[in-house]
Amino acid sequence: MNRKPDALGPLGVDGWLGGAERIASPNRDDRPAGVVPHLIVIHAISLPPGQFGGPAVIDFFANRLDPAAHPYFATLVGRRVSAHFLIRRDGHLIQFVSCGARAWHAGASCWRGRARCNDFSLGIELEGDDFSPFAAEQYVALAALTAALRRHFPLEAVVGHADVAPGRKTDPGPHFDWSRIAALPTG
Repeated sequence: MNRKPDALGPLGVDGWLGGAERIASPNRDDRPAGVVPHLIVIHAISLPPGQFGGPAVIDFFANRLDPAAHPYFATLVGRRVSAHFLIRRDGHLIQFVSCGARAWHAGASCWRGRARCNDFSLGIELEGDDFSPFAAEQYVALAALTAALRRHFPLEAVVGHADVAPGRKTDPGPHFDWSRIAALPTG
């Protein structure tokens, strides 16, 4: 089943977005009491690095990545990572963590003097890397997703992982076109 942005439904009271494929990740916990998301953090991921498609990112977020399947996967043993959403190269949207919960995506991070960005952000992973342009379908899906999230949360900014973890992270990378996402329809 291919979940495209034109099929997005409302955000349920449980924090799950209608129309997104749902694959729950155990790598999450409760947000601090009274905290609602007001920041979106954009990431890029490919597993193995530079390879797109396949189940590896999903398996990584679900703690079932086989370390023997690729030499790089052995370096990820014991890491517990997730994001709220993943947008595949074809625009397919997967949700791993309820928007009401804290996904483990930003790590050591700070935005406008406030540390622990996971507490007050939503993490969106794009299937990609620092060396490849993102697909047009990903920008369309990201614009639709961002618009849907803006209808439910007091979002103040959309930033890259590199913006909240400078020097430690580079994603979404030099090929992410910030002006293109700003120019796409959001309604």
